[in-house]
Amino acid sequence: MTVRTVIAGTGSFLPEKILTNADLEKMVDTSDEWIVSRSGIRERRVAAPEHATSDLATAAARNALEMAGVAAEDLDLIIVATLSPDHFFPSTAGLVQRNLGAFKAAAFDLEAACTGFIYALSIADAFIKTRTYENILIMGAEVLTRFIDWEDRSTCVLFGDGAGAAVLRGEEGGERGIISTHLHCDGRLAELLYAPGGVSRIPPTHETIDKKLNTVKMQGNEVFKVAVTKLREVVEEVLAENGLTEKDIDFLVPHQANLRIIQATAKRLKLPMEKVVVTVDRHGNTSAASVPLALDEAVRTGRIKSGDRVLLEAFGGGLTWGAALIRW
Repeated sequence: MTVRTVIAGTGSFLPEKILTNADLEKMVDTSDEWIVSRSGIRERRVAAPEHATSDLATAAARNALEMAGVAAEDLDLIIVATLSPDHFFPSTAGLVQRNLGAFKAAAFDLEAACTGFIYALSIADAFIKTRTYENILIMGAEVLTRFIDWEDRSTCVLFGDGAGAAVLRGEEGGERGIISTHLHCDGRLAELLYAPGGVSRIPPTHETIDKKLNTVKMQGNEVFKVAVTKLREVVEEVLAENGLTEKDIDFLVPHQANLRIIQATAKRLKLPMEKVVVTVDRHGNTSAASVPLALDEAVRTGRIKSGDRVLLEAFGGGLTWGAALIRW
C-alpha cells in the first residue's frame, strides 16, 4: 500500500526580546513608515546573547514532538535547515539530537537559505515514501541578527530570529499528507543575496570583519523582481502537476520576507488574504524558520483544518525557491 507523508505535529519558538521599528529609528536612519511601506514589518525578535540556533531549534522541536505524540528516542532522522548554524561543525542538527536525547536518529543540516524548510520537507518526504525512516523531525531555525550590518538600513530592518519544527511520519491509505514538492535554484543569481565573507572564499580576518563582509548583502529591487516571477512560476507548476486550479487551494503559507511579495502570490492564486498566513509584520524575515513558524501559528489557532489543501512556498538566497502542496 502507498505510504503518504503526514505532518503529525508542528512547533515553534520565538525569543522574548522584541525589536520594534521605533527601536530601529534610534539605531539607523530609517522610519516606521519607510519600513512598513516597503516590507510590511513592524517588529522582529532577537535571540538572547546566551542562545544560539540549536537552542531555538530544540525548543521548537519539543513543542512539535508533544503535538505529534512522538518520543524523542523514537526519531529516526533530524534535519535542521539553517544559514546561521551554531558552528561550522558539528551540525546544529547533531546538537539538537543531543539536547533531545534522540540518539537513535541520524542528523544533518542543510542550507538553502529561506527555502530551507521546503527542501527539508522534500527530503523527509522521500525518506518516508521509500520506507527508509518512519519518524522524522525537520526544523527551520535561525539567529540571523548575529549576521546583520546594523548600519545598513536596507537589510537590518528586515531580519529576525526564531525557529519552527514539524514531525513527519508515514501513513498508509487515505488522502492526508504531502501531495508534491517542487525545488529550484539558480546559482547564477547568487550575488543578489549573500554573505560574501567568513568561510573558504574569503576567510575570516580582522580586515574582513571590519569591512562587515560576514553580514547579509542584498540587491533588494532585483531580488524582489525575481522572487515575484519565480513564485508565480512555481505556483503554476504545482497546479499543473496535480491537475488543479486556483480554486482547489484552501490556504497559502508563504515565506515571510515581504508583504508585497505575499500579496502578489495570493493574487495569482485568487486567494483572499484571510486564506493567507501572514506573520511578517510581527516576525520579520526569519529565513528558513519563516514557513514553519507561520504554519505552526495557523495550525494552533485552528485556521488550517483537516482536509484543507495547503500550499507552502518560499524564496531565498542561492537563489533558491520551492513549494509543497499538502492535504491537511
